[in-house]
Amino acid sequence: MNDNYIEFYFDCSSPWTYLGFIGIQELTERCGIELRLVPILVGGIFNSINPQVYEYRKNPMKIKDEYYSNDLLMWAKVRNIEINWPNIFPINSVKAMRGCLSFKDLNEQKAYTQKIFESYWKEGIDISDSGNLIQIVEELGFNAKKFDSFINSSGAKEQLKLNTNTLIKRGGFGSPTFFYKNMMFFGNDRIPLLESLIN
Repeated sequence: MNDNYIEFYFDCSSPWTYLGFIGIQELTERCGIELRLVPILVGGIFNSINPQVYEYRKNPMKIKDEYYSNDLLMWAKVRNIEINWPNIFPINSVKAMRGCLSFKDLNEQKAYTQKIFESYWKEGIDISDSGNLIQIVEELGFNAKKFDSFINSSGAKEQLKLNTNTLIKRGGFGSPTFFYKNMMFFGNDRIPLLESLIN
């Protein structure tokens, strides 16, 4: 079995995770390393071990938020993507993330994940809406009926919960989180560090 791989724990509700999704694909292609996508529900992590996130949203620090907004736009240029802050934020990404689990083929999983990120973070589409998700799947040429059945199944619910709890047990506290040879890296800006260690 190939032990040279990177696990990417992610939730599409985060713009930093969108940046990380692009960056980690570029890294794995450059380094010839297998990429494994592991969908999670970041809200489940916040509820369990990091509820301070909700307190910060109620009482944000303006100067810090302005810094992160500028930082986000600079990183978007680095990753060559467009990010437009959506009208709906935060978003309920449960069904969208269950949808990531419905694809067993990595290329299909990547295509769906990319489209979800673009739909929400570029076009402002409500990815909590099942109808919008089905339309995305149809545009990609995948089986929408099978997809809809899967995201409402108990198996999808349990797998997403399991992935989320697994990340917590491994010491994770947010999205994006990467693991390489059991070393954990958190955040889009850790990708250069990860690559330097690989090389």
